[in-house]
Amino acid sequence: MKLNAKRVEEVFLDCLFRDVEDTSEYIEASGITCRVGFNPQRLEGYREEIKEMLGELPETFKRSVGGGWSFLQACDDRHGEQWTSFHLRMEQLFLLGIGIGLVKEALPQDMWKVLPGGMPYYIIEM
Repeated sequence: MKLNAKRVEEVFLDCLFRDVEDTSEYIEASGITCRVGFNPQRLEGYREEIKEMLGELPETFKRSVGGGWSFLQACDDRHGEQWTSFHLRMEQLFLLGIGIGLVKEALPQDMWKVLPGGMPYYIIEM
């Protein structure tokens, strides 16, 4: 699978609630600029695809390899090619990963200020 900004956006938007849906059951994910509630059924339906997309990020993000890396490094894929120039797409991918329990923050948000650029370090649990 090749990591694709358009597909990340499509999956992200499809996992959000639609106007007519019951929002009493949701999966919350907090990112850098926003907090979202995902539809649990649709999010779970995309689990494998989200996992594959996260697997295309540089190996350093994986707990088993590098132990996590700066959000700012997520614009390139594991082949060293830039897959997006939009921080929003990177955040959407991490929010999806948080939603399915595969992405964690290395430090709580109140500690991000001590990290380079004030950006979080994310760990992919793979």
